[in-house]
Order: sequence, then C-alpha cells, then structure tokens
Amino acid sequence: MAARLSRYLQVLTQARKMGKERISSQEIADYTNINATQIRRDLSTFGKFGKRGVGYSVEGLLGEIRRILRTQGQHNIALIGAGRLGEAIASSPIFAEHGINITAVFDTDPEKVGRRVGNVDVSEYASLADVVRDKNIVVGVIAVPAITAQAAATDLVDAGVRIIFNYSEALLDTPSDVAVHTSNPAVELLYALYFHLT
Repeated sequence: MAARLSRYLQVLTQARKMGKERISSQEIADYTNINATQIRRDLSTFGKFGKRGVGYSVEGLLGEIRRILRTQGQHNIALIGAGRLGEAIASSPIFAEHGINITAVFDTDPEKVGRRVGNVDVSEYASLADVVRDKNIVVGVIAVPAITAQAAATDLVDAGVRIIFNYSEALLDTPSDVAVHTSNPAVELLYALYFHLT
C-alpha cells in the first residue's frame, strides 16, 4: 500500500504544479496504471476524501497522504558523492517538495570540499559520523562509483543511518535492520523495454 500511496503522491504533486484543484480516481489511474477501483479502496481506508462525480481536492489529498506516509515533517538526508550524479540529486527540488532535506553532502575529493552543491556546502568525508549524529540524519544516499559504495554504506550504518538509497552499481552488504533501495536507471530502462516491447 505504501508503494501505491507514494505513486499517488507523485501524481498529486504534479497536478498541483499544473494548477489543478481537483482530481478524479480515474485521472490518478491514468498516470499510475493502478486500477481506479483500487485507488478508491486505498483512499477510503483513511476516511472520506472524495465526492462521487466531483473527485478529490488535490491539496487536501496531498496533505492526507503525506500525513499517512509521515512525510509531513522534515527528514534529513546525507548525500555521499558530489560528482555529476550527486550534484543532480542535490539540486533537484523533488526532495524538498516531500519534506526531505539534503542537509549534508560528503566527498573525499579535496577539490570538491567547500564547494556549494544544491543548498549545501560539501563537507570532508572524515566528518561523516559526527555530522550524521549532529543533524539527526536518518537516510543516506550513495552516489559514488561502485568500487567505493560498500565503504560508504558501512560508514553510514556505523553512524546510525538505517535507510540507504544506492545509486551505484554495487550490491551492498548491510545488516538486516538496514533498508537498502537500489536505483539503477540503465537496469530500470532495460526492464521497461523488455516488458513493454516484447
């Protein structure tokens, strides 16, 4: 259910940007490929959000889903890697729209330390553990080459991070109480091509 709600959140955020005030379950279905009946069932679990024939208030539904997903508050993220991918992640407004702050960026390259990436100055990698604790960071994002990804993951876990988003090609070995989400655009594209063109 949380995965579906996250997809609804993406659609609603985009609808608000486009100036839409109301949206129907069928419109959400068109963008998410989730059956409209399933969408209505999901949303009705948390109360009466919509009216038949009128649809849902975009703003109201956004607030409710954020509350359900606990993204109403601010969540602090540490980004490891200030290269091209790291810069793209740090500069994206998508995180802030969902109450997620990239509050620290780390890199081992002295040339990058002190440089501004997104809204944050790049910190020395050696300060990772102290900064994670001081800023109450709950999520780590790894955007480094595969060869250094495991070391970054280990250091994040040792600092107390329990959720890791891995943008490298490495398979990470972490304790069972650490959630690792791996995102590899090339693999996802191949998956989409395979299932939609065969």
